[in-house]
Amino acid sequence: MSKETNKKGVNRRDFIKQAGMGGLGLGAVLMAPYEQQLEQATSRVNRNSAPSDLEITDMRIAEIDGIPFRTPIIRIDTNQGISGFGEVRDGGDPRYALMLKSRILGLNPCNVEKIFKIIRQFGDHGRQGGGVSGVETALWDLTGKAYGVPVYQLLGGKYRDKVRLYADTAGADDPHVFARRMKETRVDKGYTALKMDIGIGLLDDIEGALVNTHHHAPQGSRELQSQYSGTHGEYGQIDHPFTRIQITEKGLDALEEYVSVMRDTIGYEIPLGIDHTGHFDTDEAIKLAHRLEPYTLAYMEDMVAWKWIDKWKEITRSTTTPTMTGEDIFGLEGGFKELIDKQAVNMVHPDLGSTGGILETKRIGDYAQQGGLAMYLHYAGSPIGFFASVHAAAATENFVALEHHSVENDAWYSLIAGDTVVFDEGYVPVPEKPGLGFDLNMEAVKELLIDGAGFFEPTPEWDEQRSWDRLWS
Repeated sequence: MSKETNKKGVNRRDFIKQAGMGGLGLGAVLMAPYEQQLEQATSRVNRNSAPSDLEITDMRIAEIDGIPFRTPIIRIDTNQGISGFGEVRDGGDPRYALMLKSRILGLNPCNVEKIFKIIRQFGDHGRQGGGVSGVETALWDLTGKAYGVPVYQLLGGKYRDKVRLYADTAGADDPHVFARRMKETRVDKGYTALKMDIGIGLLDDIEGALVNTHHHAPQGSRELQSQYSGTHGEYGQIDHPFTRIQITEKGLDALEEYVSVMRDTIGYEIPLGIDHTGHFDTDEAIKLAHRLEPYTLAYMEDMVAWKWIDKWKEITRSTTTPTMTGEDIFGLEGGFKELIDKQAVNMVHPDLGSTGGILETKRIGDYAQQGGLAMYLHYAGSPIGFFASVHAAAATENFVALEHHSVENDAWYSLIAGDTVVFDEGYVPVPEKPGLGFDLNMEAVKELLIDGAGFFEPTPEWDEQRSWDRLWS
């Protein structure tokens, strides 16, 4: 037995440190009976919470913007003064969460899986998964605070002490400007994994680069609409197989130049993926994948919508460029399982703001590992979802890297109170404080509230359940 450890397994150095913090003199500590020594050593443990007696008493929302996206922050309160925080995924509707309030009031928040099974029927793909996911995240935050442990510990412990981050940067019409921005603002800052957004929108001004784009342009215009358009019937709202847009050799040459210049600028040691290529079908995705094979991309993301699983399998089998999708899928059984079982992609890419939350994201990662697939994590929301993702990543063995979307956004960083470290040479340290492991800066939340939004105002209109929820007879 080590000289530094007594027969009860208490490390003497830690005990002496705790005793000194507790104010008892060292001499008195060493002369006291063992029971008194133990009492002194644990005197700083939070005893205000009785987890078995916890009840959810309220759910409130503070909706913010500018980080860069609009994000509803969820706060779940309890009868013991402990609150947990989650968020509806970036750009989602706060009502996705608020409608769940009547289903969870009075329940013990520490029964996370039980509550998840009650509310999961109200989640769906994309932002519609944001309510269930945000509530689930807040429950884990609450549970960790109640028991005085970080969330990763509740998931079975951690595989890593730090989580690798990947980042993209603002694009440019000039490949050299794009690459220079990436190097100066990402590589030179210490990021070790990168993603670039290159899409057919970059080809719109090149005559002969694309086929069939004018059909999708507004009347009287020859410009390709944005793939982010939210107007029904516009190009951005037409699913990939149905636009019938094609890329010519001239267009492929132009897109290749972006990747070639980027590789010449940042080198080959750093994994580099591409995203937001545009809305086109399988054959065009395969053409582009083949053209970019010499640049050893880490992945091509969301070439077609995730739901076209057989199309994904065709793309994946047709190229040595790795494929990845999943940021909009709700639940393991909602699409990830089939993607993994069919080996339709090389890696999965969940966003816990849509998956159903922290534990469901770990389930997805664990199942992918059984199928021989690694897991990246997407995230573009607030620090709440970011650190929730950090805990899921720490607890999942086949994890590769987590997206940090707000690298240069000062408003995003302002939401983090205290000295919590977000970035350290390409990684984020896994927090060791209880719950999600960081504190929200409430003054920053107030400053970022959207026009007309309240600061965690009461929501009594959501207290009463309005429907019969059972899905079977």
